[in-house]
Amino acid sequence: MPELLKASGFAPAKVNLFLHVGPVDAQGYHLLASLMSFADVGDRLSLEPADAFSFGLDGDFAAALAGEDPAGNLVWRAALRLLERAGVSAPALKLTLTKALPVAAGLGGGSSDAGAALKLLRDALDLAVDDTGLEAIAGELGADGPACLAATPLMARGRGEQLSAAPVMPLLPTVLVNPRVACSTGRVYGAFDEHGAVGGADVPDLAAAYDTIEAVIDLLRDCRNDLEAPAITIAPQIQSVLSLLRDQEQTLLARLSGSGATAFALCATSAKAAELAAEIGALRPGWWVRACRLGGPWPAG
Repeated sequence: MPELLKASGFAPAKVNLFLHVGPVDAQGYHLLASLMSFADVGDRLSLEPADAFSFGLDGDFAAALAGEDPAGNLVWRAALRLLERAGVSAPALKLTLTKALPVAAGLGGGSSDAGAALKLLRDALDLAVDDTGLEAIAGELGADGPACLAATPLMARGRGEQLSAAPVMPLLPTVLVNPRVACSTGRVYGAFDEHGAVGGADVPDLAAAYDTIEAVIDLLRDCRNDLEAPAITIAPQIQSVLSLLRDQEQTLLARLSGSGATAFALCATSAKAAELAAEIGALRPGWWVRACRLGGPWPAG
């Protein structure tokens, strides 16, 4: 392995522009159809020399993970699995996750962090593991692992493992809002099942490209997030976020991402997104609010 000084990677937030969910299949899995995109805000990973291979946490939301056993963290599990697959001994390095995204937020944070760690370690240490090998590890860690590893707009079908390129779209000016409430994916799916699956894993007719933001909005208006209603039963604050976003003139469309509790608002321009973020931040100073763009892939460093 090469001698390493320092290296870093970016783990973008994942946003489900729509999420159509069907009832469980014979194997107990929910079938889904989702158009995923990735934000230019997210977490960061860094590598630096250390006495032994170790894992650290910092950042605004590190405290939410600090009490967990490191062995259960997706980043650490991904790193150890990669070294095992590459057949190399643990390097004298510290891998640090700077957690800037809320935890259990519907933004694919853990899977995106793991994907960024896999790419960072593979490239920094020049490990003999190809992209297919990385995808296999990411898939072992979670259903959205391969999509978050790719970190580029994608359509996901089946159980989330059937990936294809998304339609070509412009960058989407967006505001992400989380009321600083964790929302368990398992509990949301439980509520979805308990109240009767409403929706289905239907796939809308997709064009090869959407040239304008308005065309993207027209597509998304006919779509939905089937986990929005059950997520609100778990975290009622989500309704307050959505209602406030939908009441602002800058918002073209507002929807929950994933299982929540983060909602997103699409805007016509980055200036409008910045205005909206400032207004929401002033109205609800306790919430996590970020203006961003959706698209990708974004630079790794």
